[in-house]
Amino acid sequence: MLYRFQIELSDVDRGVYESLDFRVAQHPSETYPYMLSRVLAYCLAYQEGLEFTPGGLADPEAPALRKVGLHNSTDLWIEIGNPSARKLHKASKAAKEVRVFTYKNPEVLMTEIKNNEVHRAHELQIFAFDSKFMDSLGEQVEKNNRWSLLVQQNQMDLTIGEQSFSSEIQRFTP
Repeated sequence: MLYRFQIELSDVDRGVYESLDFRVAQHPSETYPYMLSRVLAYCLAYQEGLEFTPGGLADPEAPALRKVGLHNSTDLWIEIGNPSARKLHKASKAAKEVRVFTYKNPEVLMTEIKNNEVHRAHELQIFAFDSKFMDSLGEQVEKNNRWSLLVQQNQMDLTIGEQSFSSEIQRFTP
């Protein structure tokens, strides 16, 4: 299924104010929380050149999102959910910066990282979304989505039509 997102992004913390208009394909095996985490990750990490990877879920070795730099290097590698330590190790070696946006229990991910060798583990940036918040968003998804997203002091305020949703963005560092 293909979804369109038109999002008015106001990321006060980073000074990013953009009108985003993009499409996201949902793989048949992909859950709403996973897909919506990709959408939110795109907004929270938005910068010129950030893209959803062409392989998506079809290529388990590829990041969910990335920003390609000069000479085809990977400047930013973004994972969704709770990726394996092996994949994070690979990502940390391949990219200048690695971020994980999870809708799952972040403690499981932190334990995985601590119990395994992950290159530059201390530089990983991990962001966790509240599961109830994600479930609420999943109930609002339509084929065409118009959202307004305000990010300020690690807080997301999302407006969809007449409804508002708020959630803290938890940050973790291994």
